[in-house]
Amino acid sequence: QVQLVESGGGLVQAGGSLRLSCVASERTRSIWATGWFRQAPGKEREFVAGIAWTGGRTYYADSVKGRFTISRDTFNNTVYLQMNRVKPEDTAVYFCADAVPYRGNIFVQDNYDYWGQGTQVTVSS
Repeated sequence: QVQLVESGGGLVQAGGSLRLSCVASERTRSIWATGWFRQAPGKEREFVAGIAWTGGRTYYADSVKGRFTISRDTFNNTVYLQMNRVKPEDTAVYFCADAVPYRGNIFVQDNYDYWGQGTQVTVSS
């Protein structure tokens, strides 16, 4: 069973930066993508960013494009989410997730097989 562990969350002032990490107990050669999602209080979980392990193509929600960057370290089985110029509306629990077989749409959370427990990000104004 693959286990994902997120870290790096915390309290940050608006305009500041944070870097989240997602470490996997294992990632098979057949893994398709890793995504970051977030869930704010009273809201549904939403896609933030995703990266394809083959080729490294990245995808972003419009709300974070230009501010957040997703990257991967294949040697250390780690995916990062660099969050710059954060806003109070970025406050949420952030989850990472792995999708193993290719399913075509990296934005859809139902296409992911393994999830971490989440890390809280709070942005103060």
